[in-house]
Amino acid sequence: MITPAGRNAFREFLRTEFSEENMLFWMACEELKQESNKSVIEEKARLIYEDYISILSPKEVSLDSRVREVINRNMLEPSQHTFDDAQLQIYTLMHRDSYPRFMNSAIYKDLLQSLSEKSIKA
Repeated sequence: MITPAGRNAFREFLRTEFSEENMLFWMACEELKQESNKSVIEEKARLIYEDYISILSPKEVSLDSRVREVINRNMLEPSQHTFDDAQLQIYTLMHRDSYPRFMNSAIYKDLLQSLSEKSIKA
């Protein structure tokens, strides 16, 4: 999750598992945290809600009811931290569920090999 190459490879893997929305949601939350303009924060929070939280969204992430209630309260006055609980829950899900499978995938092995080849050439 630290390097762009690693995030891209993990996202590609999640796409094969039909759970890419988890990574997209996590990245959108990270982007929201960098924002300081109140009107931009409100707009980005609304878009994140519509794209990943709304039960009507095709990219809805899986969250428990407690976290959904927190988000609904936070949406009354959105901030950079509106989705912190949800982001942590999705990160934990990816860490415990998807990431171990990613570490055994061909996508991960290809990434390691390409990084190894680059370091040999350098």
